[in-house]
Formats: sequence, structure tokens, C-alpha cells
Amino acid sequence: MTSFNINYPSPAAPVMESWPDFLSWRTKVGEWTLNFARPLIMSIINLTPDSFSDGGRFRRPEEAVEAALVEEAEGADLFDLGAESTRPGSKQVSEAEEWARLEPVLTVLAKKTRLPISVDTYKAVVAEKAIAAGAAIINDIYAGRKDPRILDVAAGQRVPIILMHMQGNPETMQIEPHYDDVVTEINNFLLERARAAEVAGVPRELIWLDPGVGFGKTVEHNLSIIRHFDRIIPRGYRRVMALSRKGFFGKVLGNLPLLKREVVTAAADAIAVLKGAEIIRVHRATPNREAVDLARAIFLAP
Repeated sequence: MTSFNINYPSPAAPVMESWPDFLSWRTKVGEWTLNFARPLIMSIINLTPDSFSDGGRFRRPEEAVEAALVEEAEGADLFDLGAESTRPGSKQVSEAEEWARLEPVLTVLAKKTRLPISVDTYKAVVAEKAIAAGAAIINDIYAGRKDPRILDVAAGQRVPIILMHMQGNPETMQIEPHYDDVVTEINNFLLERARAAEVAGVPRELIWLDPGVGFGKTVEHNLSIIRHFDRIIPRGYRRVMALSRKGFFGKVLGNLPLLKREVVTAAADAIAVLKGAEIIRVHRATPNREAVDLARAIFLAP
């Protein structure tokens, strides 16, 4: 794997200078392996009526499953199923409603795919049910702050967990977000949450960190995160970037409509990979896979 010489705050425990390319783990449902020799593409499948990009796209569970299998055929390495919108201004839904949206898609997809499935939830009960039904990864936008039991679920099930930075909550996060130093503050936050996960018993190799582009950030904050991604994720943890179709692209490029942001997403993801991103969370696998592979071929070749 490519090595980046970056100065990070020293973590509490020793860290590996480099990770093995292969990560393997198992649940009661299956065994999973990911190869980090090149960046991984995590394809988003939204099961909500109100997500910012494609809410309400799938009226029936079988449509969501079919879309996921298309993404697999086009280069996805793993999936991220979300059953509660976290767009700016969105409101929470109950555990029962979230599970009612998630369960019929997850149980079928888990039987039809060879790829690990992440469940995008901050609720411990939903995460636990999802893992029992075939999910293999937890993706928590609150990084274990909203429902700390989710860290215990990840530890007990020995599954990877994505911990994301967010200022505020989805309903209020875009109301005048402020940082004195966005890079340092996010770095410190992620390091603290990673340590909390380790205290709960999550192995370090299963802790993946996401700076939370668009979650309580201005346009300039988001640009700074991409610009300084090689400094923003604490050393010793897997690095996730989620830029797909974000609203700030539209603002930077003159009100670019949402469905025309695929090309700029791919360009930004290529930059993020050159800055050290290992997992790229996207709505479409093909353009992003091509962009990041080309960037690596050009800039990271021996």
C-alpha cells in the first residue's frame, strides 16, 4: 500500500506504520474479506423517502436489491444501506420504522451478494438486528455519541464500525456551523471517538473514520477537509471519504444541479484518494472507480 508521511497527534496506544492489504472478519451469518490494495468503493443504497440525493427512488424492496446488484456488477466493493435520512433538516425516525424499511432489503440482498453490507444507523438495536440479518459493518454518523451501546454491539460482534464527525445533528447542523480550526478539531474529535471504541473493545483494525463532509460544515470547511485529508484522520485507522453529490459542489460550481454532480464527485474522490482515502462512499460505482484508479495509475505508480 502507498505510504504517506504525515504528522498526526500521537494516539494513546502504539499504531501500525502500515496495515495488511487484506482485512478478514466473520459474523454468525458469514465470513468477509476486503482487499485494501486499492481504494474500496462503497455504494449507497438509500431506503428512505426523503434522502437528499435519491429519496423515494425505490418503491419496492426488490428494486433496491436490483440496484445494489447492478452496482456490484459495475465495481462496488461493499454496500451501505440507509433507512433514515440524514440530510440537512431531516428528522429522526423510530427504531421500528427504520427497521421496517431496512429489513426486507437487507435480508434478500444478503442472500444474493458476495459483498459486505454496511448498515447506516446510529441505533444499537437496529445495528444488532441488521448484523443478525446479514449486515457486516456499522456506519454511525454520531460516532457512538447518540447511542453509546452501538460501540458495544460492534465490539461484541467483532465487526467494523465507521465513526463520523458531525457538528450538531441533521436537523440543525447547517445553521451557522463554526470552527476555530476545522482540521485540528475534526482530527481531535475522531481520535477521541476512536479511543472510545477501543475502550469498548473494538479492535483498532475495525475502526474506520470519516470526517463527515457536509455534516455541520460550510463550503470552505468542506473544501478544507478535502485539501487536508492527509492530516485530518488520526494515524492508525482506516480512512473513509463520503463526497457523493454533496450540496457544496453545487455552490462552488454555480448552482450545479444535484443529478449533474457525478463528474465532479468522481474528480473530488480522485483527489481524496491521492490524499489517502481508502474507502469512498458513492451513489454510483463506475465513474468513481474509473476516476480513482486513473488517478492512482498516474500519480502513485512506482
